[in-house]
Amino acid sequence: MRRAFSISGLQCLGLVRGSTYKLSRLNTRRSYCQPLHISQTNPSGPLAQYTNLVEEGTLRHDPNQERVALELDKLLGRLEQYERDMEEYHEKLAKWEDNRENERRRLLMEEAELKQQESWTSSLSRHRSKLFGRWLFRRKPENVEPGVGKWVSYLNREKKLDSLVGSRPTAPPAPKGLYIWGNVGSGKTMLMDMFYTATQGIVKHRRRYHFHEAMLKINEQMHKIWKNQVEEKSLQSSISNWVINLPFDTKVKEWLAAEERYKQEVQMKNILPAVADKLLIDEHVDRKGASILCFDEIQTVDVFAIVALSGIVSRLLSTGTVLVATSNRAPKDLNKDGMQREIFHKFVAKLNKRCEIVLIGSEIDYRRLIAQRSIKQVHYFWPLDSSAWKNFEKMWHEVIDQVGRQIISVTIPVMFGRVLEVPESCYGSARFTFEYLCGQPVGAADYIAVAENYHTVFISDIPAMSMRIRDKARRFITLIDELYNHHCRLVCCAAASIDQLFQGTEEGTLFDLESFQFETETEGGKLRRNVLEGGTVGSGGTPTGIISMMSGEEEMFAFRRAVSRLIEMQTPLYLEGVGSFHPYFQRQCQESETNCASDLQSQSSL
Repeated sequence: MRRAFSISGLQCLGLVRGSTYKLSRLNTRRSYCQPLHISQTNPSGPLAQYTNLVEEGTLRHDPNQERVALELDKLLGRLEQYERDMEEYHEKLAKWEDNRENERRRLLMEEAELKQQESWTSSLSRHRSKLFGRWLFRRKPENVEPGVGKWVSYLNREKKLDSLVGSRPTAPPAPKGLYIWGNVGSGKTMLMDMFYTATQGIVKHRRRYHFHEAMLKINEQMHKIWKNQVEEKSLQSSISNWVINLPFDTKVKEWLAAEERYKQEVQMKNILPAVADKLLIDEHVDRKGASILCFDEIQTVDVFAIVALSGIVSRLLSTGTVLVATSNRAPKDLNKDGMQREIFHKFVAKLNKRCEIVLIGSEIDYRRLIAQRSIKQVHYFWPLDSSAWKNFEKMWHEVIDQVGRQIISVTIPVMFGRVLEVPESCYGSARFTFEYLCGQPVGAADYIAVAENYHTVFISDIPAMSMRIRDKARRFITLIDELYNHHCRLVCCAAASIDQLFQGTEEGTLFDLESFQFETETEGGKLRRNVLEGGTVGSGGTPTGIISMMSGEEEMFAFRRAVSRLIEMQTPLYLEGVGSFHPYFQRQCQESETNCASDLQSQSSL
């Protein structure tokens, strides 16, 4: 039986985060040893993928989606030549940087030799005449202009380098990216993922981030860089080996170390470019080639998000990265609260210059459409009565019996060196209460850790949401986002149906503008505190960007998205995709492929 199904980022289409996908319908019985990268050598473009799925009846044709798929297809076609151009550019850039660094050190050595001679002359003169020695000691070094500080000395050296080495090589013009915006469930994420999948084997450096994950990565990198700067305050840690081993006296080595340290301080004064460079390219990987950043659900919900995203995205775009992004809003409407207007306007101008702004335009929530047409497969039990609890318990024990393992309590690692205790865990499945996951100070980092480690997550005692538990409702929405983004199977036992979960209770509604405004003012004081110093990401372990200063309209988007995703997560095609696309199974497949390759290599060497 063919089904038309949700098109809003379903990995059950075969859309693997960071892998290629299979165009035909999923076969959940396939062996874990079967390679996931079905079409990595010549992946079909987004338009071909979309057309194939429409023709086989998996998707319902939508002219808005087809138009976006066509634009993505055109962009993909421009990337092959751009990748070759960037390979050549990075080769030239690497040679230029090596030459410049060699010349910089040569200039430093010349200055150091002059200082060394000055030191010897000064020492000799002091023996001959105290008066003459004092005069000579007070004399300014001949190689440094009078009254010049480190900044001018640094600039003069940079000017000399420009004349000796020449100007920095010019990067080839990057093709324009796409910024796709539209309503919840309209297909933005699915189309972006089709494009991301098709770039496998075409573009070397490619990353896909959801908003929550990106904010956490940014925080983590900022903390690491800040920590490294603090640890390198001492002279010994800041003097590189090449300085220590030079044939100069201690004072000259100290001067050299200070010049090196000052250069690093100048380069690190703006921390965001350094973070941007690490966001896309692993430090152990060759930097040559083009870069693609796919960014799902761009939001600017607080000051930190605006400043961080503006700095980092602007840096990436200015260095040739191609951006494909999705959002519920047009760029100009991202900042409804008017925070950091000047920085925000520059950010929007950069997006408009480097991206085509495309409205997907569909009013249909395709997640609901497929849920209505699918065969009912219940993983969401409600209300909280004996019948629902019995079915919830039955499904938990069925999962446990299938793997035949013992239920244990384990600790899993979380970002920033933290850990999370998992009370009930069994071979890729875990069980929690709502209060345990959403009623204590945890957040997106913890939820990402759960989603990466467990393909099946059971959550019991989920209440209907109201203003009384607004903070828990926000955490629950973040939790759903991460479980969905990692393609987890979710089994729930809740007090209300999915549609009624965020409608409020007898105690009041979930959205009350007056209470919300008061709450926002209170939380605003905690904005991004201790991000650098302690590596924390806001109050309660949740990134403050997810919970602070959100406009009421932004929250309504989040509620609707959570409902839409919960509905989709009950559909057969989503559930069929878990075994293929969850990181747990991908790791198993990769390990099997590695073992198979090792066995073949061992056999061939016999």
